[in-house]
Amino acid sequence: MSSETGLTAAFGTTMRAITQDRYGSSEVLRVAQVARPAVVDDQVLIRVHAAGLDRGTEHLMTGKPYAMRLGFGVRRPKNPVLGRDLAGTVVDVGGAVAGFAPGDEVYGVAPGSFAEYAVTGADKLARKPSNLSFAEAAIVPISAGTALQALTDAGNVEAGQSVLVTGASGGVGSYAVQLAGAFGAEVTGVSSTAKLDYVTSLGAHHVIDYGRQDWADGTRRFDLILDIAGNPPVHRLRRALAPHGTVVFVGGEHGGTLTGMGRQLRGALLVSPFVKQRLVLFLARERAADYEQLTHLIESGRITPRVDRSFPLEHAADAMRLLEKGEIRGKVALTL
Repeated sequence: MSSETGLTAAFGTTMRAITQDRYGSSEVLRVAQVARPAVVDDQVLIRVHAAGLDRGTEHLMTGKPYAMRLGFGVRRPKNPVLGRDLAGTVVDVGGAVAGFAPGDEVYGVAPGSFAEYAVTGADKLARKPSNLSFAEAAIVPISAGTALQALTDAGNVEAGQSVLVTGASGGVGSYAVQLAGAFGAEVTGVSSTAKLDYVTSLGAHHVIDYGRQDWADGTRRFDLILDIAGNPPVHRLRRALAPHGTVVFVGGEHGGTLTGMGRQLRGALLVSPFVKQRLVLFLARERAADYEQLTHLIESGRITPRVDRSFPLEHAADAMRLLEKGEIRGKVALTL
C-alpha cells in the first residue's frame, strides 16, 4: 500500500481549513471541511502543527492592493484556503523529491497553510530548528526570510554600519533588528511608545519613539535604512541616509489601493539613478536556502522568534483582527 493510500485510510480525504469565498476583512474567514491535498512529483505533503500570520496573508485576505488579484484571483481568491507560513511533519513526498521523508519535522512556506494539511515544493522547506516549538518555527519563514534578504541581498549590510529599522516591533522588523545586530551592525529601531521596551529586548542599540522623535530630522545619518512601516516620503528617507547609504523599501502599509508601491517605484526608478544614495525596490522570494541559514542562526542563539500569542485554528479571525489593528508585537501563530 502506498504512503498516500495509507494516509487516505488513516486520515480521510477531507480536512479542516480556514477559507474565504470573497475578499474582505477578517469577517470573511470561515472554518470549513475541504478536500485534503495530494502531492505531485516535486511536492511535499505536510501535516500542519502551526501556521504563522503575516501582512502578506492579510493582503491575500483583503485582495488589496488590487494589482495582486491578477495573480491570485480577480473577483475572489483562486485558493480559498488562507495562509502561507507553516511548521509541521512530512507525511508524503512526490517521486522527484529528495532530502525529505515522512516523519521529518519541517518549516517553510505553503499556500493554504491555515489547514490540517498543506502541499508545497521541496524548495520552500527546511528542517525545523531543533530548539523551537512548532508555533515558534511557524512564525519564522516569511518574515525572517524577508528581513534576511532585505539586509543581505538588497542592503549589502556590513559589520560596523549603522542601520535604521522602521516598524521594528512588527513581524519583519523584529527579525531585522536581531539579524542586523547578529551581522555586527549598530541598530536603531523605530516603534510606538508602547513597544519601545520590546524593541530594546530584541537587541536594538537605540530606539526611537516615532510619536515623539523625528528620525528624519537630519541630526543622524544611517548607512542602511529598512523602510518597513508607514509611508515616509522619499525626501525624508534621504534626509536620514548617509551620502552613499542605501534605503531598502521592504513594505509600507496604506501605500495606495492599486499597486501599494507608488512611492517605492518613484524612489527606485525616478530618484535613485540620479543620486549617490541607493533606493532599492525589494520583493522577497521564498527560498529553502534562506530557511536553512535561519535555522543555523536560531540554533546558535543569534536570533530568537517571539510569539506574541497563539490561537487555535478555529480562532483565525480573532488573530487576524489583532493584525489588522496593529496590536501585535512580533508574530502570532495558529496551532492545530
